[in-house]
Amino acid sequence: MSAAELSLDTSFTTNRELSWLKFNDRVLQVSDDSAVPLLERLKFVAIFASNLDEFFMIRVGSLFDLSLVDEGHIDNKSGMTVKEQLREIFKALPPLYRKKDALFKSLESQLIHHGIVRLGMDDLDGDEEKFIGNYFERDIFPVLSPQVVDTHHPFPHIENKALNVAVMLKSKDESRFGIIPVPKMLQRIIFLNSSLTRYILVEDIILKYAEKIFEMYDVEEKCVISVTRNADINPDDETYDFEEDFRHHMKKILKKRARLSAVRLEVSDERATALTSYLSQRLTIHKTQIFHSVSPLELSYVYALEDRLPDAAKKAVTYVPYIPQYPAGFNPDESMMKQAMAKDIMLSYPYESMEPFLHLVKEAAADPTVISIKITLYRLDKKSRLTKYLIDAAENNKDVTVIMELRARFDEQNNIEWAERLEEAGCKVIYGFMGYKVHSKVCLITRHDKGRLQYITQIGTGNYNEKTAKLYADFSLITASDAIGSDANSFFKNMLISNLEGHYNHLLVAPTWLKSTILSLIDGEIEKAGSGRPCGIIIKMNSLTDRDTLDKLSEASCAGVKIQLIIRGICCIVPGIVGKTENITVTSIVGRFLEHARVYCFGSGPGMKMYIASADLMTRNTERRIEVACPVYDKNIKNRLLNILQVQLADNVKSWKLGPDGDYKLSVYDGEQISSQELFMKEAVRAAENASPPSHGSARQRPGRFKALVQHVLPRKDDEDKE
Repeated sequence: MSAAELSLDTSFTTNRELSWLKFNDRVLQVSDDSAVPLLERLKFVAIFASNLDEFFMIRVGSLFDLSLVDEGHIDNKSGMTVKEQLREIFKALPPLYRKKDALFKSLESQLIHHGIVRLGMDDLDGDEEKFIGNYFERDIFPVLSPQVVDTHHPFPHIENKALNVAVMLKSKDESRFGIIPVPKMLQRIIFLNSSLTRYILVEDIILKYAEKIFEMYDVEEKCVISVTRNADINPDDETYDFEEDFRHHMKKILKKRARLSAVRLEVSDERATALTSYLSQRLTIHKTQIFHSVSPLELSYVYALEDRLPDAAKKAVTYVPYIPQYPAGFNPDESMMKQAMAKDIMLSYPYESMEPFLHLVKEAAADPTVISIKITLYRLDKKSRLTKYLIDAAENNKDVTVIMELRARFDEQNNIEWAERLEEAGCKVIYGFMGYKVHSKVCLITRHDKGRLQYITQIGTGNYNEKTAKLYADFSLITASDAIGSDANSFFKNMLISNLEGHYNHLLVAPTWLKSTILSLIDGEIEKAGSGRPCGIIIKMNSLTDRDTLDKLSEASCAGVKIQLIIRGICCIVPGIVGKTENITVTSIVGRFLEHARVYCFGSGPGMKMYIASADLMTRNTERRIEVACPVYDKNIKNRLLNILQVQLADNVKSWKLGPDGDYKLSVYDGEQISSQELFMKEAVRAAENASPPSHGSARQRPGRFKALVQHVLPRKDDEDKE
């Protein structure tokens, strides 16, 4: 969009990239929360760093690409050009780096008291120094591939996010650049004591011995470096032969990703000025793209520290382990298919276990009445049990159709491998649409029993990943509704014939129907407000960026509709702007679990329309992805979801409120503390303990128990309670 074409009101909207940086700042702030165990706080620093890596690879990378092809492009939320956006991004980053380093240093100093000690080479005692010297000679030095850049040795390709030791060398009054890639095969952490977690990082050892490695030179400067490269490859933008196998094409794309242009250089020593100047020229990056980091340049190693701790120390510095509970009222020893046919089921991850759904698919794979299983897959556990059950179903002569999205960012290789295994087992595997990622979460089990077809449909807000289902807060709805099942059957038929404009009576399917229906539902609330009828909107999601939705929400606010948004990450609407968004509130919850669920609610009382969905209200999701939103019809489930949202809106421990100045402020509790995630964990455990013996009846009582708990922390007026 050019400046001439931009006629949008940006007084109540904000840039998505800067909003994302504020989200990552909230992630980092968890590291400064004394109520969080020390090692968990260190993990949040690692999460912050990992998030920032992906931000550079995808968002910064795409902005650099855009600057090359459309320099005059104007962001429709902030009115900024691409260059202005990049300038603001690089302006916002140095303070975050300084905060990250300060928190990391503080946490490491506190962890020393629990035996977790990261050492530098100068911190080693005599025995440790001897041990590391021997270790270097035996295990490290033989596998190193150092290189000097000269007329016979060109400047090497530095792999994306790989650790390297860079050196500036001098020989006969001539300076040369040298580099030592840190081999990935090497153990990253070298522990120095069997009883305490005293350790040193392998890159620090290599850095120490740089003089020995380049013994014929004088080492003038040395530091650890990491180059971040643009990874925003869209396979649909690549030209390839349509006869070529798509899996083979994706494999080539992954190789190309590692060689794209550099967008960031991180260095471990700000004194290495000659090195950074040299690398800036060779990598063609500006000085604003160079960042000095006191903390290690790659922090994923911190997750391995927990396994080294004695039980007492582990208890002191980590969360109390939480095991997702088997939902109250469902008997794992009874047929899950029969239980699903008897009533709608909602699973709330990670508080409740994914096991009922896995049991359902496992049972369906062997059940003689099941004729087919169809499913969309986006991200999977590397040790996925679900795919094993799908393979079992195919081997049992069920018709198994898998729509596998090979373009799930950074999970492409895992998905390629699973696609190959599923195909080998006899599953029908298709790869979605040109130009549209399949991001929906739909599973359809079709039975032929007593002369009629029966459907069991599962629709969720999160991926079919057993590992992340223990970490991400998501909802999963299982229903035997003929209406939903019929729509799901039509959905898979349309996917198989590349029909994006199929008609559905209940499901909202992007890119054709979801966004237009959401806008229409907002219009319905505007109309109610105009006629004085009860109205309201509650939406929970990860991100909000779509310009049409932003404008419609502003219009609803101006009409008097109360709008409550629960948005974990990017939020491009600024609430509380007089005459624009004064009836909108924005809450962001950042806690132990990743808030990942999407729920849309329109209206109030018994007539409220509610959907769970795979889609955030981002333009990419609503216009360039295959997404599905499913209506919630069961009264008990509807009430339970609404109660969950109300508890999150009342959270005053882990929630942040976005103000009209565009800044987030951590909620301050006055009186009783309400931590929604802690509350949901306790309720799931209590409900599971009280489910004795499990029965269909007790399952129907569960929303009542949950509602009572909610009412304890959220007093409600009588008329609201009646609704």
